[in-house]
Amino acid sequence: MMNMIGNHHKNQTNHKNHSSDNKKITVPTKVVSLQKNNFAKTMDEKERYIDPFTDFGFKRLFGEDCNKELLLDFLNELLHKEEGKIVSITYIKNERLGISKESRKAVFDLYCENEKGEKFIVELQKEKQEFFKDRTLYYSTFAITSQAVRGKTWNFELKDVYVVAILNYVIEENKHNPDKYKSDVMLTDIETNDIFYKKLKYVYLEMPKFNKEVDGLETHFEKWMYVLKNLNRLDNIPDKLQERIFEKMFAAAEIAKLTEEEYKEYIDSLNSYRDYKNTLDYARAEGRAEGRAEEKLEVAKNAKILGLTTEQIQKLSNLSIEEIEKL
Repeated sequence: MMNMIGNHHKNQTNHKNHSSDNKKITVPTKVVSLQKNNFAKTMDEKERYIDPFTDFGFKRLFGEDCNKELLLDFLNELLHKEEGKIVSITYIKNERLGISKESRKAVFDLYCENEKGEKFIVELQKEKQEFFKDRTLYYSTFAITSQAVRGKTWNFELKDVYVVAILNYVIEENKHNPDKYKSDVMLTDIETNDIFYKKLKYVYLEMPKFNKEVDGLETHFEKWMYVLKNLNRLDNIPDKLQERIFEKMFAAAEIAKLTEEEYKEYIDSLNSYRDYKNTLDYARAEGRAEGRAEEKLEVAKNAKILGLTTEQIQKLSNLSIEEIEKL
């Protein structure tokens, strides 16, 4: 019998949220005539660096050949215990077709392989998705089935497959453990907990749970977590991050260095992200309000069954007399 188990890392302190996270930015019409070193004047003055949780930001930092070193360093820190040192990576087309015309295709945020042919899928998930674990499992099947050797005898030997999910939310089942922000999941034997299969691994990073301040960062991996979570909230490179790899990342993330086309693409991406987030926040608030209204009605109904007066029910439920009389 087999199951999927996870290990975790721990952390302690809190970091303040940036007040402009939900503020929509509009690109001025005059922006097309500005020189790129003046672009910073058209953006939110408090943000010097791009938000890595936008589609544009994530792919600029990790999905471009000129910044491949950033992805390589991040994956080496994340997977060094299982993988050892990754020497090089090559980007693979991120859209994969199913095995038949009727099969659903998959579009990954990032898909690459190392010098040994091992596959890496990196996904950035901004908001909760009910079946996201199922989705990561589904995505991994593409990296597995693509290894099939066609046209000749094949012994079914596979290269390792890693799926890395960077989540901007907390997994519902993990809420009881606020210190668990990194989960490493592999096939294991239920009874012994021994790893049954080492070539398939899922890593889930729950970013809201990582709350260390910059002065408390101890490892290179913790520095990566801090930068990913706080990049667009920073005004400059903290002393503790004065390392060549992070200096390169901050340089790549500087909004003022974007071309006119890149800047407009980033703003569109940022607005899409914030619109999506605001819509979800509104829906949640509406859901909570609806839940409270239903709770008041339930209280009033029960009170009426117990024979309380209309005035007593009104005090208990805060409903109007008209609403109570309709029950």
